[in-house]
Amino acid sequence: MKAILGLGSFALALSAATLGAAETYEFEAPELLTAGGEAILTEAPGYAAPCLADIDGDGVRDLLVGQFKSGKINFYKGLKSDDGTLKFAKQQFLQADGEDAVVPGVW
Repeated sequence: MKAILGLGSFALALSAATLGAAETYEFEAPELLTAGGEAILTEAPGYAAPCLADIDGDGVRDLLVGQFKSGKINFYKGLKSDDGTLKFAKQQFLQADGEDAVVPGVW
């Protein structure tokens, strides 16, 4: 059995083995992720695969979200707030050699 936890176009699938068969979990109400004060949304049809990783080497995880149609990768720089929570700066496109990085699609 899998539990699908979703937030807008972001989702996380956890198997029963990961959760533990005899344990119960309670989750807080979902919140829309924001970056630079704006909601983080994906383009239709929403086949995004978000990834948290320290891309710029500053010790704070950044958020990468791919785009289905254009193949560009949205980059949201991770920022630590005063209370220690992870926040994100306004969206930029991931760059390679000074140009927007593009992952070629099959369409």
